[in-house]
Amino acid sequence: MPDDTRRFTDSDIEIKKVYQSTVNGSPLTEEPGKFPYTRGIQPDMYRGKLWTMRQYAGFSTAEESNKRYHYLLSQGVHGLSIAFDLPTQIGYDSDHVLADGEVGKAGVAIDSIEDMQILFNGIKLQDITTSMTINATAFILLALYVAVAKQQDADLKKISGTIQNDILKEYAARGTYIYPPQPSMRIITDIFEWCSTSLPKWNTISISGYHIREAGSTAVQEIAFTLSNGKAYVQAALDKGLDINVFGKRLSFFFNAHNNLFEEIAKFRAARKMWAIIMKAAGATDEKAMMLRFHAQTGGSTLTAQQPLNNISRVTIQTLAAVLGGTQSLHTNSYDEALSLPTEEAAQIALRTQQVVAFESGISDTTDPLGGSYFVETLTRQIEDEAWKLIAEIDKMGGSVSAIEQGFIQNQIAKSAYDYQRKVETNEKIIVGVNKFQSTETKKISLLKIDDNIRKLQIEKLKEFKVSRDNIKIENCLKKLQDTASSNENIMPAVIDAVENFCTLGEIADELRKVFGEYH
Repeated sequence: MPDDTRRFTDSDIEIKKVYQSTVNGSPLTEEPGKFPYTRGIQPDMYRGKLWTMRQYAGFSTAEESNKRYHYLLSQGVHGLSIAFDLPTQIGYDSDHVLADGEVGKAGVAIDSIEDMQILFNGIKLQDITTSMTINATAFILLALYVAVAKQQDADLKKISGTIQNDILKEYAARGTYIYPPQPSMRIITDIFEWCSTSLPKWNTISISGYHIREAGSTAVQEIAFTLSNGKAYVQAALDKGLDINVFGKRLSFFFNAHNNLFEEIAKFRAARKMWAIIMKAAGATDEKAMMLRFHAQTGGSTLTAQQPLNNISRVTIQTLAAVLGGTQSLHTNSYDEALSLPTEEAAQIALRTQQVVAFESGISDTTDPLGGSYFVETLTRQIEDEAWKLIAEIDKMGGSVSAIEQGFIQNQIAKSAYDYQRKVETNEKIIVGVNKFQSTETKKISLLKIDDNIRKLQIEKLKEFKVSRDNIKIENCLKKLQDTASSNENIMPAVIDAVENFCTLGEIADELRKVFGEYH
């Protein structure tokens, strides 16, 4: 949608691109697209271009997930968002003893370049953006993605997407880590460095508040802990000698959208302002390196197994919060996700929710529609103030890595989760259908079932894959990887070489376990 298109309400009242107002008697001087970007990173926001509509999907085998991706793309999704199963996330092939019972369950199983080829069969990687929710093994999945792109003769300078690659929040909130903090930070900065020249449009990290919120944090804690983690990644990159004006443009964020509409909108606005201030203080001079670009996902932990159709209303509120808060990209959860992985029907309703908001609500007609609201502006400032206080505490401890090692962040999240649950159990906090307005469930919801034979199928495929390999090449690649990891060389070229020569994800992860050890 071009910027110069005039917009009107249904009563033919013309809508301005942006509105200025006053807050507590003072003029609202901040403008969208200008430092500190409280009102948005683009002057025209969605008048110029809508947010990217993603649907997070991945289950069973690469073949089954590929079918879902083709369906989603045919329904108007702009970019893919991939879920990986737990063995893939923690560096185990499907035939590993610890993978038993988990293969293909929480996401798609990816063991090798063959799986990655199947996952994107018939999909031109140069023509889409792909977000991969993966952390400890993000570098391996990125290498596999690059290898498939090269097989498609894609121009790597044009490939765009994001790897989550945020290991600090794994230690603090989620738990799918492999290596200790220091080598994990080294891998992350190696990715920053390699992508800056070889994959310049790729977002090298998605610094994630989503899982911090899912673990039970408040909105204030979500942005405080996430921005503190961001500061740690920036400092690690600066210590490696990287240019903040280069790598800063490729940092992105991933936030949760919950039900308290105005608090969530204010949270997003405050986070954008705070990050601009943090990056400027760290030495960024390029405006794009100071901009907080973020993907949002509606709150998984807010979905209820009771009266699941009510979740459609919750997701709609959360969609409004993300869009009114200025997100660049959005995934909407399906109503059945408290019960199972989403069915095709539920995923379509979730996508249609975004499309109704985009094309029918009028929200995209003006930039920062709630800018100047006494309530929203005051709440933005209050959230910012409280978040700065938490960041100052973490800074006193020596930063995020130290605060995580001391258990500070984990304890803060656990306390907030406890307080919230207590309020639900004492009816201070009403959850419709759970602790009030309950009813006898009569409607049967169709659920997506994952076949327990998936692991057997994946192991058979892996056996055939390994038989066809040149084992001398495998040994050489893994030895080269170990030598690179033991030195100060960038690890990415050796990882790409390994996947292109048919090393599996588990073999690469295990080779680095020998060098880096495991975090317990």
